[in-house]
Amino acid sequence: MSADTPDPDRPSAGAVPPYVESPGDGPTSPYQDRVSAVGPVPPASLTWYGAPPVAVAPGPGLRPQLWWAAAGALGVMILGVPLGLLWATLAPDTPVVQTASGAVYGESQPEQPIAADGWFSLLGLGFGVLVAVGLWFLLRRSRGPIGLAAAVLGSLGAALVAWQVGQRVGLATFEHLLATAAEGQTFGQPAQLRAGGVDWWGPLPVPYGNVLLPAFGAAVGYTLLAGWSRWPSLRPESTPDWPSGPGVSWVSGEPPTPSAAPEPPGPGAVEPPRG
Repeated sequence: MSADTPDPDRPSAGAVPPYVESPGDGPTSPYQDRVSAVGPVPPASLTWYGAPPVAVAPGPGLRPQLWWAAAGALGVMILGVPLGLLWATLAPDTPVVQTASGAVYGESQPEQPIAADGWFSLLGLGFGVLVAVGLWFLLRRSRGPIGLAAAVLGSLGAALVAWQVGQRVGLATFEHLLATAAEGQTFGQPAQLRAGGVDWWGPLPVPYGNVLLPAFGAAVGYTLLAGWSRWPSLRPESTPDWPSGPGVSWVSGEPPTPSAAPEPPGPGAVEPPRG
């Protein structure tokens, strides 16, 4: 052939000759054929591909949260009325005897005042825990410090309301008997709270004793619910909508095990020379 006519079997200058695999040569990589067929191996056992970003609904503003928290705290304070009536019903009356010098206890060491304090403590602690659970589910969009403050302040206000309501049940009848009862007559003194109340520290009222137990129960219950929450934001997050099925690949992240059998030659591969 002439110099101007190229030889079809001869590679042109600068061209890379095709790779010819000899019988003694192995593949460059034991996973070369599989990588070319399967694609790159994912780095993890579960690979997310084509998944739209999770759309998290924006939380409400601060002002609506405060309004809802104030409404919840006010509702909890109103529940102090039935709590006080329940305490007055369960707490026993202390027997009193009318004498010439005035009314005295019918027993030297009456146990009824201790029982009244105990009933108030148990009812208040359980009430605080129930308030925490109720506000956790009712004020879902205000979970966090605002919801905790609503539960604690509402429980404290309910305890004060229950204390004032409970000790006034039967108080008018007791005061009437103190003024009109004959000497030697026995009657009952309604429940009173001795292990708690409100003390004045300057111009500010400071509650103390077992009137703080409902707020303590609410704080502990709400904190435990927040600690066990499955969402970091304490509010349920919306799940992504998959347009074409779940975007999870079940391809294992481990490299594939090479087969002992020889791989078939790819298309266009040149057969090794046979001796």
